[in-house]
Amino acid sequence: MNQVNSDNFVFKGRHILIIVENLPLPFDRRVWQEASTLKSCGAEVSVICPRMKGYTKKFEEINGIKIYRHPLPTEGKAGLGYLIEYTTAVFWEFVLSWKIFIKKRFQVIQGCNPPDLIFLTALFFKPFGVKYVFDHHDINPELYIAKFGKKGFFYRMMVMLERLTFATANYSIATNGSYKEIAVKRGKMKPEKVTIVRSGPSLERLKITGGHKKYRKGRKYLVGYVGVIGEQEGLDLLLRAAGMLIERTPDIQFAIVGGGTDLEKIRQLSVSMGLQEHVDFYGRVSDEILVEVLNTADVCVNPDKPTEMNNLSTMNKIMEYMALKKPIVQFDLKEGRFSAQEASLYAENNNVRDFADKIMWLLENEDERKKMGDFAYNRVRNELSWEHESKKLIGFYKKVLKME
Repeated sequence: MNQVNSDNFVFKGRHILIIVENLPLPFDRRVWQEASTLKSCGAEVSVICPRMKGYTKKFEEINGIKIYRHPLPTEGKAGLGYLIEYTTAVFWEFVLSWKIFIKKRFQVIQGCNPPDLIFLTALFFKPFGVKYVFDHHDINPELYIAKFGKKGFFYRMMVMLERLTFATANYSIATNGSYKEIAVKRGKMKPEKVTIVRSGPSLERLKITGGHKKYRKGRKYLVGYVGVIGEQEGLDLLLRAAGMLIERTPDIQFAIVGGGTDLEKIRQLSVSMGLQEHVDFYGRVSDEILVEVLNTADVCVNPDKPTEMNNLSTMNKIMEYMALKKPIVQFDLKEGRFSAQEASLYAENNNVRDFADKIMWLLENEDERKKMGDFAYNRVRNELSWEHESKKLIGFYKKVLKME
């Protein structure tokens, strides 16, 4: 991280513990950027996260950041699975937090949801003067509706846990304006206690190259997707659009990068639709492969379903597409439009044919693709990259640690 010299040692002597439940580090790019920024400013940074495929060491130190990984027996898909996953995570977060605290006291716990349960660990440290920072990544009540299409007992539980999380937090980080509004209105936090730090991409990590023709599989066009593969991400809608496009011309290949609870389900759906020759699933891959695939793509897509969760959330994939000069097609959602602006075409919500039409139009209009890609890159470089957002994080932590 390139910080100005005056910030290089601003947090020297301070110890910050970051807890993230749903992804390992350094795979979670937002949290890794946050941790790296705090470390570059002199803080000692420890992280608790789950062990997952590709990140199986119990303890690892990377770039001076100490990472403690705990077992996670299952990635929840339904009630019992979530109960086992979250109970296991809360247990290990509690145990490892005390292990770290005994080695060297920390002044702050930063809890990154989902789920909204990390406050349970933070409560035990508040009597020792430890502050709790809630890094709000997902709005869980809306996420529950997006996954299960209903309210009821578990929805009310999500709302209760969210309220308890905000009540426990001394400060909160919001990923966008919509999340700040939720923190203030639903979470009853004072506006001055909530700071927006967007998930800006690192231009050092996302280098623009010519890509590699192997991902095209001999076809003229490549459409790229990167992200989680779950119920609310709309990969089923993307496959329907792919089917329509392939009927028009077989000269299109699709590259899907990412993992999640619905990966195998979507892979099987692709086979059942007869799309397996045109759709490649790469799973969770290294940054090098991810960047190479996206650099090869002519158009990148965000098929997130038009739910309230997706409407109010900022998606990392949008920012990453933009950093690599890629034109985007997505449904017309509030925060997606705020991020991409003229870098994207916006399909009518839930209209798969319109989604496919807009992909086809971009594929056939290379000049427009270049114009949109240039706009995307300049918006990231001048306004949304981590170089800009990291300064907001540093200012936020100066306030948390009473250094201004």
